[in-house]
Amino acid sequence: MVSVGIYEKALPNDISWDERLNLVKKLGFNFLELSIDESDERLRRLEWSKTQREKVRSAIWESGIRIHTLMLSGQRRFPLGSSDAKTRAKSLKMLYEAIDLASDLGIRNIQLAGYDVYYEPKTVSSREYFIENLASGVAYAASKEVMLAIETMDDVFINSMQKVRDIKSQIHSPWLQAYPDLGNLNAWPNNDVARELEIGLDNIVSVHLKDTHPVTEESKGQFRDVPFGDGSVDFEGCLRTLRRLHYNGAFTIEMWSGKSTDPVKQVKTAKKYFDYLFERVGFQQEDSNA
Repeated sequence: MVSVGIYEKALPNDISWDERLNLVKKLGFNFLELSIDESDERLRRLEWSKTQREKVRSAIWESGIRIHTLMLSGQRRFPLGSSDAKTRAKSLKMLYEAIDLASDLGIRNIQLAGYDVYYEPKTVSSREYFIENLASGVAYAASKEVMLAIETMDDVFINSMQKVRDIKSQIHSPWLQAYPDLGNLNAWPNNDVARELEIGLDNIVSVHLKDTHPVTEESKGQFRDVPFGDGSVDFEGCLRTLRRLHYNGAFTIEMWSGKSTDPVKQVKTAKKYFDYLFERVGFQQEDSNA
């Protein structure tokens, strides 16, 4: 049995936590993936007061909808591998704060963007800084029993399961694992997606469902806002591979409300698309009303 969730940024933004989680339940999902992105508004969530955290916990309890994962994409703006010491210190502080927030809210998993740096040149030093600071974060996460999971990205630094395993070979801990994004894996021409899932299975804690257009000699690819079924991801093949490998973890549909005039309708369409595929390959979904 698997659980299926939805990324927070797929939903309307101007609703309360009670409304948001009850909407997630109404749409038939088991959990929400919380976003802490580059915006000042969402970064301030890391500084939520005890009262604010209690309010979210209460909404979780009353709705029966979990918040499984905290997506810490804000580290793209403040990367662990930055050449600037102050930026690195801020990034590590953000990671510690995210771990504390996850612990307070009962979140099991923090998804880390697999960038050493994003807006800066990549160097040997940026990789070393990234590994050094990540190791500190993993040690703190272990003390709180919160999982850190590196996502396979739209970036060459970590764009495969093998590269996640390479980082794990430098940081030995059960509290550092992998969060493959099927769209990102598929977009890179050197990846054999089925093989990537096979070699990375022991480290997978969750899977992102997202469609993409591939990177080619003529194109940088398209890594977001590709309607499901319009991209090049063989979702049925990927799900069949995971089913054969006895994967029983979580899946999150990653999409964005963007400029949609009806984001709820957009999410319903995506949920219907994957409900069909899960049934077709033999995955039984957790009952959202359980």
